Amino acid sequence: MSKKQKINTKSSTEYEVIGADNALPQMLWTKYFMEEQGYNIDENMMYQDNMSTMLLEKNGKKSSTKNSKHINVRYFFIKDRIATGDVKIDHCGTKKMLADLFTKPLQGELFREFRAKIMNIPIGISLYDMGWDGVETEKGVTWKLHEETYPECPQECVG
Repeated sequence: MSKKQKINTKSSTEYEVIGADNALPQMLWTKYFMEEQGYNIDENMMYQDNMSTMLLEKNGKKSSTKNSKHINVRYFFIKDRIATGDVKIDHCGTKKMLADLFTKPLQGELFREFRAKIMNIPIGISLYDMGWDGVETEKGVTWKLHEETYPECPQECVG
């Protein structure tokens, strides 16, 4: 779950603590909903790639340093939920954090690997192999479907 935050933060740690606080209600609602449908949810896992964020989430204000002591107590709702076992947090390094494809400018092999996972395609496949032609323009390369794949496919207005 990802959406733009409505608050400015001073650090990536603060940003991720607030992001976890924003995502937690939806995670809990989904867990309770699935349990009411008869499914057994053993663990409700939230993955983080920031160790400082994980410490703050687990220990609350006790883990605060001079750089994080300003974070509002309201964002530590997750600490209580970790203590009750409603949610668990675990470390997932940046090289395995699939969500980073949407939030960071990845390049090279890591970009191709994440793109392949999200699109459910083999890692080595190119856009050309998927039916796209690269057309050189003054602004760079523009990709369009192969002409022989979809010959004369006019766009029509429905309405």
